Amino acid sequence: MKSLLIFLLSFTVVSALAQNQISGKVTDARTGEALPFVSIYIKNTTIGTSTDENGSYRIKLSNLPDSLTASFVGYKNQSKFVKKGVANQVINFDLGLTSVSLNEILIRPEENPAIRIMRQVMAHKKKNDKRKLTAYQYEAYTRMQFQADNLLQKKGKISLRSAVTTLVDTQLFVTSQDGKKVMPFFISEGLSDYYYNRDPRKTKELVKATKVSGIGLQDGSLVSQVIGNSYQEYNFYQNWVSVLRKDFISPIADGWKGSYEYELEDSLFVGDNWCYKIKFNQKRAQDLAFNGYLWIDEETFAIRKIDAAISKSANINFVEGVHLVQEELPTEAGAWMPVKTRIHMKFVPLNETRPGILVDINTSAKGIKVNNPQKLSFFNEPIQIAPTAAANSESFWEANRHDSLSVADQRLYTVVDSIKNSPRMARFTKLATVLATGYLRVGKLSLGPYPYLYAHNDLEGHRFQGGFKTNIYFSKKWEFSGYAAYGTLDQKLKYGTNVRYIITRKHWSEVGFSRREDVQRVGFMSEKLAASPFLMGFSRFGDLRRPIFTKETSAYLQRDISRGVTQRITLSNREFQPLYDFAFYNQGADNQPVPTKNFTTTELSFLTRYANNEVKVTNDNDRISLGNGKWPVVSFKYTLGLKNFLGSTVDYQRVDAGITQTFVMGRLGKANYRLEAGKVFTPVPYPLLEMHLGNQTPFYYVQTFNLMNNFEFASDTYASMHYEQYFEGLLLNSLPLIKKLKWRLLATSNVLYGHLSKENLNLIVPNGSDNMAPDSFKSLNNGPYAEVGYGIENIFRVLRVDAIHRLTYLNDPAVKKFGLRVSFQFKL
Repeated sequence: MKSLLIFLLSFTVVSALAQNQISGKVTDARTGEALPFVSIYIKNTTIGTSTDENGSYRIKLSNLPDSLTASFVGYKNQSKFVKKGVANQVINFDLGLTSVSLNEILIRPEENPAIRIMRQVMAHKKKNDKRKLTAYQYEAYTRMQFQADNLLQKKGKISLRSAVTTLVDTQLFVTSQDGKKVMPFFISEGLSDYYYNRDPRKTKELVKATKVSGIGLQDGSLVSQVIGNSYQEYNFYQNWVSVLRKDFISPIADGWKGSYEYELEDSLFVGDNWCYKIKFNQKRAQDLAFNGYLWIDEETFAIRKIDAAISKSANINFVEGVHLVQEELPTEAGAWMPVKTRIHMKFVPLNETRPGILVDINTSAKGIKVNNPQKLSFFNEPIQIAPTAAANSESFWEANRHDSLSVADQRLYTVVDSIKNSPRMARFTKLATVLATGYLRVGKLSLGPYPYLYAHNDLEGHRFQGGFKTNIYFSKKWEFSGYAAYGTLDQKLKYGTNVRYIITRKHWSEVGFSRREDVQRVGFMSEKLAASPFLMGFSRFGDLRRPIFTKETSAYLQRDISRGVTQRITLSNREFQPLYDFAFYNQGADNQPVPTKNFTTTELSFLTRYANNEVKVTNDNDRISLGNGKWPVVSFKYTLGLKNFLGSTVDYQRVDAGITQTFVMGRLGKANYRLEAGKVFTPVPYPLLEMHLGNQTPFYYVQTFNLMNNFEFASDTYASMHYEQYFEGLLLNSLPLIKKLKWRLLATSNVLYGHLSKENLNLIVPNGSDNMAPDSFKSLNNGPYAEVGYGIENIFRVLRVDAIHRLTYLNDPAVKKFGLRVSFQFKL
């Protein structure tokens, strides 16, 4: 009994020691803003703590005091009573400004001390930058949370908010940090090993574990590839820091004095490092720059911690605020590495009645190892997911998380699962998926795509089309797809079928076979338009000039030779049956030219594409490119026409090459260009020439020459340049009234050189197959085609208007010298 009594008393004492906890938040009484680094203490003792960057604090006590006091420079001290006998309680403080006024003191030092420290930061910049390391690796942990706010319905008003509240029980809403009701709709965790090599620059992420729950996710495989550390890396030692694909100038960029003002505020410990605390502010309100604080290590002048925010006045769409906090520690090689990063973002809608989105992303790094490079072959796959990544138990996560989940975070998983499993929300999610992808998933089939469901033209009348493709629920290896179309005027059935087999996903390899019989248009058969379904859909409306009925059979083999290098071999047979007045001279049996209408080609093509450091993620049975940074993408294609093989009546050779790149130009914004060139070495019927893409729609398409008419020019040798310059907020940000609209200037230039040989011109029959003048086109033998444009984007945050001037080939009355083109884009 004595031993039992001692045990019970000890247990009671330990429980009491562990249960007394006080937490809360400190805010400005006037503005409601959170106050960081406020001292929270018990009077007449040395016991206390301070608030974090969000104004929150937590203190554990063995004995409860009578009161707790909050103190902050420039504010009145505030004390609040502590309830006795309550082990866990919340005490919030709202501090008012002090009424004490100080006499003005004018200090004129020889130099701003912050500038002197910043000069040392710049002198030690290369030494402290992690990019000086030949390699590094670490275990990364990432947690993401997405929540929707502004959803509670106002009485008597019908809006998107009311639509959402009819789908979701508002009792499932949770309370955010600022006390508002929000609806969580996505939460994820990821644990991975991250590797970096400097020369050549290569990265790789091995995803060991993922935990994903979100509304609208049919499976988490795609999300698991993009929630890792690879996409949450912010290096302030670079001149430009990319946030949301916008480039912001770093507070320690080479041109630091021209963009920021600095002020030394304090000296204090951050962890074990004695640091200078420096406040920095951008000089121009609408520049893409930061405001915040730097904590600079006294000995190495490295960034120990940075607290950076993007102001609301910055010329960036749909974002009300971005707040980024990062902590760094030194490595054994001297350079400093980020060990904790938190970014909070608020995305706002087009107007105040629509929901907004709150995003919190936390990342951390452990077990950092440096200067131990991996073999280049190790980086062939930039992202790998362990087969059991999504199958880990909660006990695994409790043991391997870099920090523990709060009770509120744990509840989010339950809340999100409850919302997404609601039948009404499931139907709403399915509709949103159809609009985004073009396909409606029905079990193992996906029906669509919708841009091709209907068209009306003078040849087919009303054209109705239905299509499908199998999805990953059918097979992870095989994909079958197809469509059928019928025209009420020509009363012909058209169809297309495709079979694709994925050999391996490691070095992605696949084979495919297709068969199609359908109406196409000369000038719209280019592979360059494959990524423009809406343009192709619009091309079937109205008068179909130069229609051709084609019967095409093709097979291909594609493989990733190495990271960024893709090889594709295609064998295709196409039978062309022109449905308009067309004829070309073909060589007859006695070597005499014979007017011919129909022709057949059999082509063997070799395509090589190189994109250095490109990152691709897998979405079901497809892959999505996430880009390759600043590097250009290069492609080369060789095509060989095989006469007398599988009925081919034409033999020829052709080469095509292209290069495209996007790059940052500092204060001038961002630019991208696309260079293309090609040559057809043998005379061929003109539908096989390079039919340059015109645009007679009111919409702007980057793949086309926007003031060129369709079928206006053709070439057997060509070279072209498409250039776009995005000035972001440059110039317009300086105009007093215009800058509030957040419009952005852009400029475009399209130049095309071409040549058409006499041999190709001589193939054209002066009078077509029906003894009528054929539909004519022009060559570019007399000089280049050129057009330049200027425009404004971000009108109402979604509209872009381009004014385009055509500079050459202006004598034809059918051409336009000037035109306006519009486009819609959701761009930050």
